[in-house]
Amino acid sequence: MLSTQDNDLLTQTGPDTPMGKLFRRFWQPVMVPSELPEPDCAPVRVTILGEQLVAFRDTSGRVGFFKQACPHRGASLFFGRNEEDGLRCVYHGWKFDVTGECVDMPSEPAESNFKSKVRVAAYPGAEHGGIIWIYMGPADKMPALPQYEWMTKEHPELKVYKWIQESNYTQSLEGNIDTAHIGFLHRTFKTVGMNRGINPDEGPMLQVHETDFGFIYGGRRNTHNNQEGKYYWRLTPFVLPTFTEIPSATWDGSGIFVTPADDTHCIWMTVSPSGYRAAAGSAGNEYVELIPGTWRQKANAENDYQIDREMQKTHNYTGLKGNRIQDAMVTETMGPIYDRSKEHLGTSDKAVIYMRRLLLRVAQDLENGIEHPILNDATLFRVRPVDIVTDEPEMVGFWQRDYAAHRAEPVAVEVPVV
Repeated sequence: MLSTQDNDLLTQTGPDTPMGKLFRRFWQPVMVPSELPEPDCAPVRVTILGEQLVAFRDTSGRVGFFKQACPHRGASLFFGRNEEDGLRCVYHGWKFDVTGECVDMPSEPAESNFKSKVRVAAYPGAEHGGIIWIYMGPADKMPALPQYEWMTKEHPELKVYKWIQESNYTQSLEGNIDTAHIGFLHRTFKTVGMNRGINPDEGPMLQVHETDFGFIYGGRRNTHNNQEGKYYWRLTPFVLPTFTEIPSATWDGSGIFVTPADDTHCIWMTVSPSGYRAAAGSAGNEYVELIPGTWRQKANAENDYQIDREMQKTHNYTGLKGNRIQDAMVTETMGPIYDRSKEHLGTSDKAVIYMRRLLLRVAQDLENGIEHPILNDATLFRVRPVDIVTDEPEMVGFWQRDYAAHRAEPVAVEVPVV
């Protein structure tokens, strides 16, 4: 459990909060390119880390993020005209380029130099690895764009799915580093044992090891089926601030981002370089189905996540169609921000406990001027999960021994950032 004070520190990500300052030091994934499909397309509203912004793609294809309020009299720039490498406020015609500089002020006399004194609050944006990113931290601290595994080469079948979950980011993130729940929440009766000869009703033994990218945690399970003396290990990397890579025998470079939109909503993005994991859910249905025109799942709290009680008897443990709906149900029904002072944690919650302590510690270190190594080395994002049957009883033994094998080769990444 956490104290109420630490729970507030962990869950609050506004501009002046310790956790908000930490998140703002990282490039944050916020959009898929189809949201800004072409130059001079319509601007889009975006809420990220509690700030209401407008995103647009200019004539040259660059992505910009502005605070919605025009610095003149506060009219919303969402209604602006996207034209000739800038977004123009329709109230008085003031126009701003992607850096926030005012490049035209037709409502003022031609001889006026007032436009050189006015800027709209703007954040750098970049399109990289099939995702649109934003950096909201200090300009002199802006890191290089992260180099995740799938960014090291071209992936023609790359799929990036996005949706909004109606809860604090921590609740979603904790589910992604909770290996004990997969044998229940995501159990489909015809695949009991995850094809690794294990008994899903036996709890895993967890081990955690801190790394230069965050931490790695392993769940060790006993195997059966004439594999005496063998263990089934699932090792999940947690890459600061929120990226996780779920291990499987068919891992293709995929991973999950959970980014705070505000303190009661978060953005999920699932990356699948081959398209395999994104193509189908655990029940064989579409990976995630959205209400048209929104980022909200069709199965949601208002319709009890479309639970099918007959399916719950015959097909899977929950009666819910697919992992993503199952995850949404358990995290959203905790409430918008769960009160962690009321929980009761067991040994299988070791990684959850470690994640909370790590984020709180790294945020406090940053307040004290101490930066985590990953903020200054884009290659540290390049790491892989492990799904293996081995006779090794200790995670650290084979993780450290084969550490280099779990890292992709370095690659030069040059992406225009504005």
